[in-house]
Amino acid sequence: MWLLLKKIERVTARVDVIWTKLKEVLMAVLPIAAIVLILHASLTPLPGAMLAQFLIGTALTVIGLTVFLIGVDVGVTPIGQAMGSVVARSNKLWIVIVAGLALGFIISIAEPDLHILAGQVDALTAGQIPKMLLVVVVSLGIAVLMTLGMVRVVYNIPLYLLLTGLYGLVLILSLFSSREFLAISFDASGATTGAMTVPFMLALALGATAMKKDGKASEKDSFGLVGTASVGAILAVLLMSVVAHPGPLTGTVNGHETAQAGILRPFFNRVPITSLEVFMAMSPILALLLVFQKKAFKLSRRSFRRMLVGLGFTLVGLVLFLVGVHAGFMSVGTFVGQKIASLDRTSVIVLVGFAIGMVTILAEPAVYVLTHQVESVTSGYVRRSLVLGALALGAGLSVGLSMLRILVPAIQLWHYLLPGYIIAIGLTYVTPKLFIGIAFDSGGVASGPMTATFILAFTNGVASASEGANVLVDGFGMIAMVALMPVIALQILGLVYKIKTRKGGVEA
Repeated sequence: MWLLLKKIERVTARVDVIWTKLKEVLMAVLPIAAIVLILHASLTPLPGAMLAQFLIGTALTVIGLTVFLIGVDVGVTPIGQAMGSVVARSNKLWIVIVAGLALGFIISIAEPDLHILAGQVDALTAGQIPKMLLVVVVSLGIAVLMTLGMVRVVYNIPLYLLLTGLYGLVLILSLFSSREFLAISFDASGATTGAMTVPFMLALALGATAMKKDGKASEKDSFGLVGTASVGAILAVLLMSVVAHPGPLTGTVNGHETAQAGILRPFFNRVPITSLEVFMAMSPILALLLVFQKKAFKLSRRSFRRMLVGLGFTLVGLVLFLVGVHAGFMSVGTFVGQKIASLDRTSVIVLVGFAIGMVTILAEPAVYVLTHQVESVTSGYVRRSLVLGALALGAGLSVGLSMLRILVPAIQLWHYLLPGYIIAIGLTYVTPKLFIGIAFDSGGVASGPMTATFILAFTNGVASASEGANVLVDGFGMIAMVALMPVIALQILGLVYKIKTRKGGVEA
């Protein structure tokens, strides 16, 4: 009887976990689906085949993200925490550097958002910037800067000083880069810190900081690794632009290919391609787990098997998610963007962009990972509802301003980014130190799967249908804005906490 009760208890716990993740995903995806359906019934009616594909894609996205998030909790996060602890225990700089480079590259190359963005760039440039080239270059940049972030944690280097230097270097390189590469580089920064990399990096940072004796230092150092690593993507793409000196880039958007191919055929066509890509991307993570288990972890058979099962869930979830995204979401996003732009009503386009931006931030799985960690690390002092609110407002403004940039040719991306990052870096000198790491990590997590898919496709659609707009210049850069505005919003929230709090909780 006792064994039966224990078994029922375990089954109930698993059902609760599945239901919790499913609710998170439904709250994330359904608002986007609702907006599309409202637009379908009013401003931008979808062809029958495209609407059916969108509904099927939505179902696959919900199932895929749910399975993926369960896999992350069971497999990816524990692996990251264990590896972070092992690296920290070594107390050797060369181990930190080697581990950071290897882990950063392997995790980044498995990031689905990066593959989605790289695929978009490849398609829009007609192969001038190959998908795998961009994936490898960005992953190398992430690896180097994640290593630097780990070194910062180990040696207690102030985050604001490191970020000041890094963004100063970005500013210098941007002077020698083209407008197209500037937009792609900042978008790569946002896209590469998604549903795969963020949980792993946060877990890695927690594993490393857990070994520190100074509790306050650990609290602050638990954040900032994602924000530091994301700069690596910007620097890597800008360096590629400066070194390679590519010729003029041209691009066009076709948002109707999927709809014309039959309802189910695009999904079946994507399954083998996506499965192979995901397997190849995740196989290095499995190899790392096997090596660490033999050399350092020495986990029990049950714990090791649990991690393997978690990785299996992650793989299956990613495949379902990416198939749903490619075959159902992105073509609809492009189509809606083109139809909205054809209305030639600036206020409507900007408002639709603002609304999509606000609801999409709630659709990002990594946002939930970060906000829960913020609330946990600060013992509830920083409420996740306030962080979510600041993120939603920042993301809405980001997409709205991106729409305005497309519609007003005189506005260029650097008109937003230059003063935006000056403000963001300037705030680091007056914002409570805990909030600096939270803010820059938030910038990374704000631009996840939904941003890299639906909103990017929507932006490309608006750019392709807007007179005077260049799809490669104006169609990209939106993810950069989504990554920037939350950084400012969260630091302002930190200042509010600083003003209201005179003692405890947050250290100025």
